[in-house]
Amino acid sequence: MIDIENLDWTSVRENLHQRGYAQLRQLLNAQECDDLIEQYENPVHYRKTIVMERYRFGSGEYKYFSYPLPSIIRQIRENVYPRLVPVANQWMHVLNQKQSYPARFQDFQDLCHAAGQTKPTVLILKYGQGGHNTLHQDLYGELFFPIQMVLFLNEPDRDYTGGEFVITEQIPRAQSKAIVLKPRKGDALLFTTNFRPVKGTKGYYRVNMKHGVSEVHHGRRYTLGIIFHDALS
Repeated sequence: MIDIENLDWTSVRENLHQRGYAQLRQLLNAQECDDLIEQYENPVHYRKTIVMERYRFGSGEYKYFSYPLPSIIRQIRENVYPRLVPVANQWMHVLNQKQSYPARFQDFQDLCHAAGQTKPTVLILKYGQGGHNTLHQDLYGELFFPIQMVLFLNEPDRDYTGGEFVITEQIPRAQSKAIVLKPRKGDALLFTTNFRPVKGTKGYYRVNMKHGVSEVHHGRRYTLGIIFHDALS
């Protein structure tokens, strides 16, 4: 894993403010991606498996990790969170939201646990041919962090085709805008959990956002989702 501290966080934060998402190139190396995929079938790491068709979430499967998280996931969660807090707090401030986020991940996790949200939300997702994920937001209780991360564990156009990452942004008094992204193996994508502020002529207004995955045409696609808030169940 590259050194998180040395990433260009000024640029990342600017992209989040301007577009609601930011890409981090090659956060994980190929071996780290392969190791995470290899552990997909090892039940010791997981607390729950979701077959998406059962809940009409799409087509595919994902597994929620148990605590303690694997070391590499714990490091990412704890070290990326504090670099996103200035963005999250600014968004809450300009939208007149009461919520503010502490600087340290441990302190935010303590808030989640005090609210009864004690279950880990980090998950690994697998899609085969025809797999897809309908547009959604990853909220697991009243307390949430407004930015989350997905890591891409295999290579598009080699390991799978299709399966683009899709973000939709609600445009006031208009149809939603779709943003289609295709990060490479080892890349990470930071994006808005449910909304972000946009500055208009009369100040900031709230823009709702959702995300999903387009249909996989061929092969198998794996990603790792890192959500910073914990879940009620």
